[in-house]
Amino acid sequence: MVIREDHAVSSAIRPHIVLRWMNVDVEFIKSKTRRIWEYFSRQGVTVAANLLYGLLCVRILPVGEYAEFAVVFGCAGTLNILMDSNFSGTIIPLIGQHVCDRELIADYVASLRRLAHVVFAAVGVGVVFMFPVFVHHQHWPRQTVLLMTVMLLVTSWTVRISAAYGAVLIVSRRRDAWYRNQMVASVGSLLLLLAFWRMHYLSAFVAITLNIVSIMYVASTNYYCAKHILGTVGRPSLAKQRAILHLALPNIPNAIFYAFQGQIALLLITVFGHTGAVASVGALGRLSQIFVFFGQMNFLLLEPYFSSLSEDKFKKNYFLAVLAQAAMCAAIILGAFAVPDMLLWILGHNYRGLRLEVSLAVLGATLSYFSGVLWGLHTARKYVYWWNSILYIILTLLVQACFICKADLSSVRVALEMNIITAGVALVLNALAGAYGMMRGARVQPDMAEVHGA
Repeated sequence: MVIREDHAVSSAIRPHIVLRWMNVDVEFIKSKTRRIWEYFSRQGVTVAANLLYGLLCVRILPVGEYAEFAVVFGCAGTLNILMDSNFSGTIIPLIGQHVCDRELIADYVASLRRLAHVVFAAVGVGVVFMFPVFVHHQHWPRQTVLLMTVMLLVTSWTVRISAAYGAVLIVSRRRDAWYRNQMVASVGSLLLLLAFWRMHYLSAFVAITLNIVSIMYVASTNYYCAKHILGTVGRPSLAKQRAILHLALPNIPNAIFYAFQGQIALLLITVFGHTGAVASVGALGRLSQIFVFFGQMNFLLLEPYFSSLSEDKFKKNYFLAVLAQAAMCAAIILGAFAVPDMLLWILGHNYRGLRLEVSLAVLGATLSYFSGVLWGLHTARKYVYWWNSILYIILTLLVQACFICKADLSSVRVALEMNIITAGVALVLNALAGAYGMMRGARVQPDMAEVHGA
């Protein structure tokens, strides 16, 4: 019996001995494995619930009502990017290794909040005046358009709060709270959606309202968790606002442009197309929600990791990460073209005629996702340059101008083809920015010691 116990103990220990003999940091591997498992087990539930929520709306809501749902959340996606303009994404690289300095983090959040007030004033005025013009072609009732406008304003402000204070949880290594807030909101909204459907009270208005309530829950819980973690009221300063702007500015033109370009197919279909085409583009766009799972994993795990790497370790890890992401994207694209019927079954019988369109939608979403992976890794290393944003805007405008002049923009297929080409342009430019950054180094930043002391 003793021999067996000794044998069991030695068998359990042997892998650790071998790993140490190979100079492998066992604790590092265990820590990273724990983080990945935590993400898949918790955030996987969140993303699955959100994906199921959207797909149920596609299948359950009539085409006309789903068109309203798609337009609200398509425009909300645009406004969310405009409201943030990459400001929240600057907190992680600006804090860097000062993750234990709660006062510093609170000061950055306070400075970010002051900038957000100015942005929201401009965005809010634009929504009030432009949204009714944007949906005029759909001939929706005036009270419906007014209600949609109010919903957009509430959503854009709430998402900004969620992003800013969610970044505090990430930089403070409190991912457990971040995961929990997201999971409770997504599962709760899904259960409420099913309850309203079961009671035959489900409509576009109910589906949109439940989604907004979910967003408000995440924002409020992120705020209170961050307030408890920081334990101090931050003081905004001009120096920190300048540091945020300095890092964000090269990406701001790109972000503003992407805010519209990312929804360009839906925007153009809404202006030029009929309600059925609007619903079709919105439904196809729901398939891209699968990339939210991987995109959030990059934000939570990859970007903080790469921002803290030394220069000699960065390149090897960068190429491994990019190759792994490229292989996954290639598999998804091949699957979409090989078995489009499975994707059409997910969308429901209202969209069964979109066999080629569903494959094109996945291709465009995959290219956009991979481009976003490169952008996130480069931003983590401060590889942000004016020329990249300017070229992206110019080339994308040229592509879209060609489509507007030569193509039928009321066609779902044409709108998706335009998305694919513009996503390809972004991918090439982001790859060039990474190569340039590795050869020339990061963009020169202000004296961070002086900023942190401000």
